[in-house]
Amino acid sequence: MNGDSPSGKELKSFLDRTFLTMDSSLSEQEARLREREVGTVSFVGQGIVRASGLPHVRSEELVIFPGNVLGLVFNVDPEEIGIVALDHSEEIKAGSAVKRTGRVLDVPVGEGLLGRVVDPMGRPLDNLGEVDAARRLPIEREAPAIMDRAPVTVPLQTGIKVIDALIAIGRGQRELILGDRQTGKTAITLDTIINQKDKNVICIYCAIGKQSADTARVVSVLERFQAMPYCIVVVAAGEDPPGLQYIAPYAATSMGEYFMERGKDVLIVYDDLTRHARAYRELSLLLRRPPGREAYPGDIFYIHSRMLERATHLREELGGGSLTAIPLVETEAQDISAYIPTNLISITDGQIYLSARLFQKGILPAVDVGKSVSRVGGKTQLPAYRTVTGDLRLSYAQFEELETFSRFGARLDEGTRRKLERGWRVREILKQTQYNPLPVADQIAALLSVTGGALDGISLEGVGAAEKKVQEAVREQLTDLCARIERGGPLSVSDRNTLLECVETALASPLGRRQDADH
Repeated sequence: MNGDSPSGKELKSFLDRTFLTMDSSLSEQEARLREREVGTVSFVGQGIVRASGLPHVRSEELVIFPGNVLGLVFNVDPEEIGIVALDHSEEIKAGSAVKRTGRVLDVPVGEGLLGRVVDPMGRPLDNLGEVDAARRLPIEREAPAIMDRAPVTVPLQTGIKVIDALIAIGRGQRELILGDRQTGKTAITLDTIINQKDKNVICIYCAIGKQSADTARVVSVLERFQAMPYCIVVVAAGEDPPGLQYIAPYAATSMGEYFMERGKDVLIVYDDLTRHARAYRELSLLLRRPPGREAYPGDIFYIHSRMLERATHLREELGGGSLTAIPLVETEAQDISAYIPTNLISITDGQIYLSARLFQKGILPAVDVGKSVSRVGGKTQLPAYRTVTGDLRLSYAQFEELETFSRFGARLDEGTRRKLERGWRVREILKQTQYNPLPVADQIAALLSVTGGALDGISLEGVGAAEKKVQEAVREQLTDLCARIERGGPLSVSDRNTLLECVETALASPLGRRQDADH
């Protein structure tokens, strides 16, 4: 094309204007150098890394290694820093570069996490695609101030008779569950989560150091009972790096705080903090922190207390939300005076102790009422329980002592025999099958039938069948009273008499009636 033709001139003019604009734009740009600290890995161990060359790095800052492997700064010493690997560290080698990110570790939070199974970094483990997060929150956050907290007044119904009646838990409380392995700790928490259906409570199950098969079984149970839509499952499996296991409960707590700060009630289960303490001990020893009792570092109490202090009930001006924490801890040979169990007992607002002796006898759930306590729950318990159970806890403890002495074969007076008869029936009525949480009205009917003496004439073998008859009769005949009990209404003397009449009428049939005084 000829440069002098009209179209050629227009093209030349257009190009001249374009280059002139680009020149003026470039002249306004100012090249600036940015400092970026890049360190060098000097040592790689099992789950930990030591590096040098990061003079301004901060404690608990997130750093990144080749292959996008993340690490958390743990030790900051003059010569080198100790880093906890949050991913498998096979790709990291001595001499590898390590870069600062300038931010602390945070996790995604929001409604998009409900129904999902994620790791402590918020990465999905359920093959359902990326998590739709509302925002990100740091895993380490300050606990609410004292003046921001309100008294714990609303019960968290577990659906388990022995807990709701004798060791009640309130929304915003911290209640420890402890016992030997395989005594039913996880079973109690699963029943509690299942019982929150239609109760507007968001549940978070945090599995720390458990086998993948055990966690898969928990998720399967939650799916079977339609509990996943209001649940989040956070998993740091036993084969994951100890750093991931260490941050798991903090990440789960931040996820729960998002909902609490929006006025919702949240239940969080830490399963279990024994493995969490062991993971922290492993990291501390690898990073050469001074060991203390049982080789745990000196701040082992602090790592759990600063996390559990975040569980609370907020004042109405701040939304009125609550975060209820149920940590689990494993004992060895029923020793509740061991280091980690006593630490957690002193941090929490009560404990539920599961006895291996009761478990072996088939008394399930194997709750040892004498060693269990709730320091808050009595104030939150529904009035109907206080009316029906009254001094049941004390009388049951006396029964257990009497039962021990009666085994010596001494002759017993009539009053002692009656106490033993009543105690045996109380024990039978407190038994409950797994995955069968009961509504409040059903529990009240069963408990009243035994405390009111209606079961005194029933054989021990017939107590289970009698309980079902009583619950069916009360549900059918006293619908309004059941609804009032569920709403937290008081149980008047006339209501109690009405309930007892209904119970006695239901038990009037020969079914389950004892024919001989064999006890």
